[in-house]
This record gives sequence, structure tokens and C-alpha cells, in this order.
Amino acid sequence: MSSMTLLEKAAQRPLHLLPLLAIALIGFLGGCQYESKDVPLPSSSSPNTEAGTPPPRPDGGGTATVPPLPKSGAIGAGTYLVTSFAENFEITVPDGWSADGDGLGKDDPNHPDAMGVFVGWWPSNHVPRDACKWQGSLVEVKPSAKAFVDAMMAQTSTSSTPPFEVKVGDYSGVEFDHSVEGDVDIRACDNGQFCVHSEYSNLCTRWYSSAAERETYRVVNLNGTRAMFWVVQFHESIHPELTSQARTVFDSIVFKLRQVTS
Repeated sequence: MSSMTLLEKAAQRPLHLLPLLAIALIGFLGGCQYESKDVPLPSSSSPNTEAGTPPPRPDGGGTATVPPLPKSGAIGAGTYLVTSFAENFEITVPDGWSADGDGLGKDDPNHPDAMGVFVGWWPSNHVPRDACKWQGSLVEVKPSAKAFVDAMMAQTSTSSTPPFEVKVGDYSGVEFDHSVEGDVDIRACDNGQFCVHSEYSNLCTRWYSSAAERETYRVVNLNGTRAMFWVVQFHESIHPELTSQARTVFDSIVFKLRQVTS
């Protein structure tokens, strides 16, 4: 891996600096129907997919307590517990992946200076009406899964596939693909960022830095609140085995209903 962190390569949020950036930038920056857009992406799943069935654990583990996912650094193969949402989920990872905040990534050995794939899941509650001209158009969305999906489907300058239902362990959700529409010049977008969603109303925390980026989202209904996670391919020349591995990690995410004991 290069000396850049995963999130720097992924053009994701800086984990420890965002509150300061928000303060610094404030002064500077001053129920619809699901709808398919023009350029559908090939989806790795089909409608009514049973998602979140993790593969056998690489470490051969069975019923042992699931360890928490480390906050940063290279991690060993195994199944980990993530506590980012109202309900916890498990994710199974092979060797060679690294954690950095609310996400996991892996470099493509053919492109050592740029991350190859990333699986992320931090919460966002703002979606811009236009992903390119996003400054001043970041709209707060309600906490339901449907509200976020509706906002993403209505977003302009992006292309989405129609959402279809999936099961993610014990919970239901929807899946869809998301990418840049047409030949948008990201350099001409606000702040040179193609913003798809954010934690804040005045700066972006998830953006594309290249028109070649494409994502698959799953948005899960956790009894009225949402969990959201996505798998990213950063450029078109990613090795197919790495793309397949990233999809396997993404598919391994599983939510389980809490067991109430007396």
C-alpha cells in the first residue's frame, strides 16, 4: 500500500477533521416514485435477492464471539462486528484488506497509487438535488430508508438502476447502482467534487473524484431508521478478481435481530 490513507485515496470524509472543516467552510460556502434513469449499470444481483448470507469464515470460526472491526490499519481474515447504526452488523473479510473509519478498502496491485475498491457505510442525512452543482442544494432527508432512496433516485447528473428488494440478514432493504450520468466534467462541478450524499448541509462527505467511479448501494430498513452501505469501483480497469472479492465482502454484511433474554 502507498503512504496515502484509504480515505484519502477514496476521496472520502477526513475522519477527525470534519467538524473543523464544517466550521471553516460555513463562512465560505455562504414522497416521489422510484424512477430509473437513462444509463443503467449492470447489477451483480437480481430482484428479490437474499443478501447478507456470509460465506464460510476464512478463519474457520463458528460460534465464537465476533470481534469488533478495528478502526484503522491492515486486518486479518475473519468476521467482524460493526456498530455504526441502530443495529449492529457483521462483515466477513479475506486477507489483504485495511480498515479506515467506517469502511474497508483494498488496493489494486496494478494501480498502487490509487485505491481499487472500497466498502463504506457511514451515515449520511443530506442528499444534493444535483450531484455536480451541489453547493446550496444539499437537502436533509428523513431517517427512513425510503427517504434516502427517493432522494438518490431524484438526484440529477447521476444515473441509477431501479431499486429492488433484498433481505440483509433479518432485515429488508433495497439495492441499486449509482454512477455519473453521461460525460459530466467533474472538474467543472462545485469545488471539483461530484457529491452524492453528505453528513452536512454545507460540505460534501461522499463524492466522486472521477467519472469512472460507480457504486452499488444497499439501504436497509431498521424498524423505521436506515442503515446504508455501498461498494465502490474507482476505475474501469480494476482486476476482475478484486471486483469479485469486493462484492463478496459487500454481500457478507448481515444484520441480526437482537435476542432478548429475561
